[in-house]
Amino acid sequence: MDIFEHLESNVRRYNHLFPTIFVSAQGAIIYDDEKREYIDFFSGAGALNYGHNNPQIKRSLLNYLENNGLVHGLDLQTKAKAEFMSAFESIILKPRNLDYKIQFTGPTGANAIEAALKISRLAEGKSNIIAFTNSFHGLSLGALAVTANSFYRNEKFVNRQNVSFLPYDGYLGDSINTIEYLEKTLRDPGSGVDIPAAVIVETVQAEGGINIAKTSWLRNLSRLCQDLGILLIIDDIQAGIGRAGTFFSFEEAGIYPDIVVLSKSLSGFGLPMSLVLLKPELDKWQSGEHSGTFRGNALAMVTAAASLQEFWQNDVLVKKVRQWSEIIYNQLDQMKHLFSKDITGARGKGMLFGLQLREPDKVKTIIHHCFQHGLLVEPCGPENNVIKLAPPLNIDEAILLKGLSLLNNAVQAVLGD
Repeated sequence: MDIFEHLESNVRRYNHLFPTIFVSAQGAIIYDDEKREYIDFFSGAGALNYGHNNPQIKRSLLNYLENNGLVHGLDLQTKAKAEFMSAFESIILKPRNLDYKIQFTGPTGANAIEAALKISRLAEGKSNIIAFTNSFHGLSLGALAVTANSFYRNEKFVNRQNVSFLPYDGYLGDSINTIEYLEKTLRDPGSGVDIPAAVIVETVQAEGGINIAKTSWLRNLSRLCQDLGILLIIDDIQAGIGRAGTFFSFEEAGIYPDIVVLSKSLSGFGLPMSLVLLKPELDKWQSGEHSGTFRGNALAMVTAAASLQEFWQNDVLVKKVRQWSEIIYNQLDQMKHLFSKDITGARGKGMLFGLQLREPDKVKTIIHHCFQHGLLVEPCGPENNVIKLAPPLNIDEAILLKGLSLLNNAVQAVLGD
């Protein structure tokens, strides 16, 4: 009997997209138990921005283990933590003139979202939070409260309060400035929307369908939050760590969020790690007030420090992402024009792209065709009508082009009838 069918819960998802048993991986290639290879445009749902088993990062991890380095550290002062924080400050924060305290939370992105919402309410003495249409911030109860997708919110007997949803950039059409709508709502005492402790936003809504906020929209949102004394939380869990083209996805907008949430590719190796960056004046926690047994994953800190040293001490990776981004966009745009009857959008930023179709069933068929021919991609959007592409940032050009060719072949096969 299949052990997965026999024992594992029905809640699993990705096995339905990729029905095989994977055994090894290197860079942008994954191998299954029958030695078939797959080009990975999935990247562990954004947790593998540098691909699988990067040799430089792996070497640092193996060396640490060979020397019996502490693996589990709670919030103890460890060498692994000190080296990560030193690298993060010198390589990431100081060059960007950012002054943040670092809070290590539980290992998932949802853990970090929970902490960010909690400290916002604690620091501001207010309960309401503003979130946006098509947002996705996680599936624990606090994170789910600021997640818009009805599929995930469709549980019973749960009361989610103190969150107001307002339209994201472009949600009401390109001609409507939703920041003006937001400002009118917040300034009007008759709107029914309480002034919140914080606004939480993704600069690129990945699970929401690859919706991209304009830099002007983000700047105006930041200005409005400052004018009204509202904290701005940037959820950079999926769009950060270079995925949107710069280490933080908000850099292009030139804003300075009050709180930033990081996870997914933070460890650089697929190991679980999350943190909250908060302005020093917001660090109002009492000792032990927010905790978690696995907030001290030393192995993830070792690989995170190694990834910063390997990829972020110069602009080589950023330049490569720009180059690959143009290639991806041009190819998706060609598919859109060739099959304009079925494809309604081709959009993205950095190396996070989406191809939107009218019919979710055709998305499902294209993804299955890709899998059968050696390419891993996944659907996104509230209707699962967008094919999401998230290749490793440091992918070889030949592999990138081969993967795009496989996608094009699948699109031709399904839409070319």
